[in-house]
Order: sequence, then C-alpha cells, then structure tokens
Amino acid sequence: MTGKNIYGLFNDSFPPVLDGVTLTVENYCRWLTSAGHKVCVVTPWNRECPEHPDFDMHRYLSLPIYNRHPYRYGYPRFDPFIWRKLRNTDFRIVHAHCPFSSGRLAAYTARKHDIPLVTTFHSKYRTDLERSLPPVMVRYQMKRILEFYNAATEVWIPQAAVEETIREYGYRGKVQVVENGNDFADDIDDIGLYRRQAREYLGVTPGKTMLLFVGQHILEKGIEIIIRALPLIVGCDYRMNFIGVGYALDNMKELAKQLGVADKVTFHGKIDDRELLRKYYAASDLFLFPSFYDNAPLVVREAAAVGTPSVLLKGSTAAENVRDGVNGFLVARSSEEYASAIMNLAGNPEKIAKAGIGARGSLSRSWHDVMDEVLIRYNQIIERYEATRKRY
Repeated sequence: MTGKNIYGLFNDSFPPVLDGVTLTVENYCRWLTSAGHKVCVVTPWNRECPEHPDFDMHRYLSLPIYNRHPYRYGYPRFDPFIWRKLRNTDFRIVHAHCPFSSGRLAAYTARKHDIPLVTTFHSKYRTDLERSLPPVMVRYQMKRILEFYNAATEVWIPQAAVEETIREYGYRGKVQVVENGNDFADDIDDIGLYRRQAREYLGVTPGKTMLLFVGQHILEKGIEIIIRALPLIVGCDYRMNFIGVGYALDNMKELAKQLGVADKVTFHGKIDDRELLRKYYAASDLFLFPSFYDNAPLVVREAAAVGTPSVLLKGSTAAENVRDGVNGFLVARSSEEYASAIMNLAGNPEKIAKAGIGARGSLSRSWHDVMDEVLIRYNQIIERYEATRKRY
C-alpha cells in the first residue's frame, strides 16, 4: 500500500444537503484535513455544492429526487468518468456512510485498490424504502444493502442500540460502536452566559418557554405529535420553532392553522449559518424530538452541547443514552403525553436546568475527541488488512 495516502469518504449527500449524516461527513473532512491528511469526497453531483479547496471531490451523475430538494439520486452506472477517477486515485482506506450509490462505489474502489472498506450504519433504510417503493422492490433493495454490509471490512454504528436495527436487517457480522461528535461542543467558556445572550439576540421575552425542533420535516420523525400537542398546552406562554425542510412542511403549516396555533409557531426553513443555529439551540428550553425513526440523532447532541435537554420517546433508539430527568426527558408516544410533559417542565425550570447540565456532560462529545479515535481505528484496520494480505 506504499504511496497510497488519501482517505476516501463516500456518501449520497453533501452540502447543500444538510442532515446529520452530511454533517458527520463534513466534520470527518474538516478534522482529517486539519490533521494534515489528504481527503477525497465521493458524492452525487449537485449544482449548488460549494467549493471545497481543502480536499478533492469526485462527483458523479445524479438527478433530483422529487419533492426532496436539494437531495439527489446518484447514477454512477451511467457515468463513465467516475470509475476512471476512482481507479486513478491513491486511496489508503475508504469509508462509506451510505449503502446506496456511493456505497457501491466505495465497495468497487476497495476491491480495485485492495484496501479496507469501512462503513457506518447511520439510518433506518427500510423505513425510507417502504415510504417510496412497492414491497417487492423493498425486498430487493434490502438484499443489496445486506450484501453491501457483508462485504465491508468493518461496520461501525453510532451507538449500541443501533445494533438491534442492523441485526433485524439480517447482518450477522461484528459491529463497532464509534460515536459521532458535534461541532457545538467546543469554545463556550460560560454556557449560562451564552444561553442568556442567545435569548437576547433572538428577542426572546422573559418568561417565554422556547420549544425547538431541528431536522427533516418528514412524518417519520414524529413531527405531527408535536403539532397536535401544541393546542393542548395551557397556562404556558410558549414559542415553537421548527428549523429544517421536508416533504411534510406544507402539511405542517396547514395543520398548525387548523388547530389554531399558527400564531405560536415559526417555520424557519433551513438555516445554514451554524452559529445562528447554535443560538436557537441555546435559547430554547426544550428540544422536542418524538422520533422512532432515528438511530443516533446528531441534533439531540447539538442541543445537549449548549445545555438544552431533549424530550424523547420511551423505547426509541434515539433515547438509548437518556435517563428521564437526569439528562433529558422520556414520554409515551402521544400528543397528550407530550403536551403534559411540556406543561409540567415549563413550571419547573430547575428540572430543565438539571437535565441540561446532565445532557451536556453525558451526551456532548467534540469532533476533535471523536476523530482522534477514528484515526486510531483507521490505522489499526489498515495494519490488520495489510497483515492478512501478507499471510495470503
């Protein structure tokens, strides 16, 4: 493997797409390049993709996904140039963050260069497929996904509870827990002062309870539970902020009007400014995330980094590391339970503050810390792979 020194990061989305997996890949790029390593990102072509002078990008043919702007679906099979680029790039190791088009390209690259393939199992892919494909196509795609993970040198999961999902998909190999970090965990000396300044900056009046959801506005994330909980909240002056985009956004706005809470809800759309987004997290009293869909949601950790506890569903994978009242809050899956919890907590700010401290201490891990671990693991995988090659 002499002369091979490029770390390949493969994913089906990259900015301008903004989601947890994209942010993970972005931070891998940032920390690997800052440590002096060469990086190449392989992702579907997107007209709106910004320039990235610090690392290389290999982009391949793609088409927009209906009603999911700016997401695109990659078609490498019809792009003769991407295969040549991959063959001619001196990859040291490839890391796929998605099992679809970019994952298949990562597997091809690993075979051609005879190098390790690492992959992280981020999402509940079957749920995504079932929303848009007939059952026979879902079964076919799930078979291909399983073949992809079986072909990997090492499979990573972002938290232990995710193993249950990948086992349900039929994967029987070993998995390694490698957590994600977040870029909100550093450079705040006085978190209390920062939260006060954030509320002042955003014009939050004293005594108002700030509620927040950040993420794709899709029904799988439980957003309807939030909307239907709002009219049930009484005796509490609140403001509900939704940040993000998704196919259900217009329906959410219409439902808020029908339920008579439109004047208490603001839909901000996508916020690309990371510092402004951090201010919204910090200015909020509670982060609402009633999702059974997500595995290890980065947004919960981003909220925790600035001392904002989350309200999650009991039994959800997202709530694996959360203890009720200690570093977050757990409720049953209903709008009535959600509303009751919000009203109870709004009247007990000391409970929110205690859980916020617990969340910051237990759920927030910096990318600097995570990437130190990732680099050690990369080197160990490469050494083991090299040793196996020499034996055979």
